[in-house]
Amino acid sequence: MIVELFADPPDSHLYPEEADRVERAVDKRRREFATVRLCARTALARLGIPPGPILPGPGGAPAWPEGVVGSMTHCPGYRAAAVARTDAVAAVGIDAEPNSALPTGVEKLVASPEERHTLDRLTLSRPDVAWDRLLFSAKESTYKTCFPLMGRLLDFSDCTITPDPERGTFTSSLHVPGPVVGGRRVNTFTGRWRTVVREGVEYVATGIAVPAPSHPQRPETGDHKPNSGHLREGGRNT
Repeated sequence: MIVELFADPPDSHLYPEEADRVERAVDKRRREFATVRLCARTALARLGIPPGPILPGPGGAPAWPEGVVGSMTHCPGYRAAAVARTDAVAAVGIDAEPNSALPTGVEKLVASPEERHTLDRLTLSRPDVAWDRLLFSAKESTYKTCFPLMGRLLDFSDCTITPDPERGTFTSSLHVPGPVVGGRRVNTFTGRWRTVVREGVEYVATGIAVPAPSHPQRPETGDHKPNSGHLREGGRNT
């Protein structure tokens, strides 16, 4: 279940515990914090879950109600949340970014030489997509997906992103041992990406959803390509 907004409603409600977390923040931060939680509570309500505070937990990831997984994202002009019940989805990660090139020098920090070669090739064939920004977003979605399952933060060098421009998908291959889901080690994820245009502003959004195991499986090591959810609390998990 995904809910997205492109503006900050003036009356977004925060619970006292949430308001305490942004009491000293600038107005921009308070507004995005409140609006992304409005998205999350709206999505939760559609699952039949009553509203309540959504506080940052370990690593800054949102602490969701029992039996729920989710992810939130925000960037200038865009906020979104995705939630699902744990009997259907084991983990989800979403991210959204402006569809514009990364600041100078950032690409070298987040992309390997192999990834930069792929970005150069994709930019020639599809210049309408900021592929370096999409790669950054896909890595953010990967990290948000993995953190609740692994309990550790990943670095940009810990995965390789391979976008598919025709299918609107991407593959995220971990270079560290991945999480174990249903007795299987997950080292590879398949996510989805899309571009979104609103009032002349364009965004790129990515997302990964790992299906919950339908039944116990024997311990086994292998790659797993889950169905994909769509769309971030964006590098910013709160």
